[in-house]
Amino acid sequence: MKKYTNTGSKDTRSGFGAGMTELGQTNENVVALCADLIGSLKFDDFKKNHPERFFQIGIAEANMIGIAAGLTIGGKIPFTGTFANFSTGRVYDQIRQSVAYSEKNVKICASHAGLTLGEDGATHQILEDIGLMKMLPGMTVINTCDYNQTKAATLALADHHGPAYLRFGRPVVPNFMPADEPFVIGKAILLSEGTDVTIVATGHLVWEALIAAEALEAKGISAEVINIHTIKPLDEEAILKSLAKTKCIVTAEEHNILGGLGESVSRVLALNTPAPQEFVAVNDSFGESGTPEQLMEKYKLNNQAIVEAVERVIKRK
Repeated sequence: MKKYTNTGSKDTRSGFGAGMTELGQTNENVVALCADLIGSLKFDDFKKNHPERFFQIGIAEANMIGIAAGLTIGGKIPFTGTFANFSTGRVYDQIRQSVAYSEKNVKICASHAGLTLGEDGATHQILEDIGLMKMLPGMTVINTCDYNQTKAATLALADHHGPAYLRFGRPVVPNFMPADEPFVIGKAILLSEGTDVTIVATGHLVWEALIAAEALEAKGISAEVINIHTIKPLDEEAILKSLAKTKCIVTAEEHNILGGLGESVSRVLALNTPAPQEFVAVNDSFGESGTPEQLMEKYKLNNQAIVEAVERVIKRK
């Protein structure tokens, strides 16, 4: 197995911006819509180079979703961009009716997701968005781990037909996935092999899972780490194949424990091979103001929390 190393920290939203810049050059059907957050969503280059395909909607997110749905009728591939809280909670009805129910080819792209939004506080730190979006029939849900993977996911979505939700973040985080790593929607990536426990992680928790695996190795525990970048459709085969070896699993995500990756994995276990599972997630609460590092530590969303969850779940085998 290749060893994944941090090649330099970058923000995942810049990976989205880089993907949009490339799509602007390679796919004339791609259009971008923004709700007054061009800089935050890194739309600057796309707007500069393709002004005829960029639409500044203003602080009118519901209108943005409706316009995007309409643009698909003419064969355009709209990518909408705003904060995750505004991309989902504020406009859920419009997404459900105009995009999901109508099976429109809209890509809902959401930055500033989770606790790592930081100092803006609980009102902006949506922790329910994965659950909201994965419940919609036909909706693809992707949660990327670093700059390179976010760029790759953005490019992949342009070729994927159907409604999709792409979730990424605000802060700089380790960039460790190779730039040439294939991004296949619905296919997990095995990062390290192990025999004692399976750790499936998504988003910012993937890097923390790799750090945890090293700490566990020092304790004599062999951890298999899987990067689940696609929450829906979930790569059940990868999870079950790993679980056949390890017999127990830990899920790790920057999301509410209710409705996220952990619950999706629990369903796979219940229907196929029940096994002990521990959750690293926000325990049914809102966030609060603080730095990303402070919040991830307080809400137990770091490598130490993953190590502790592994030690608990192994005792239950």
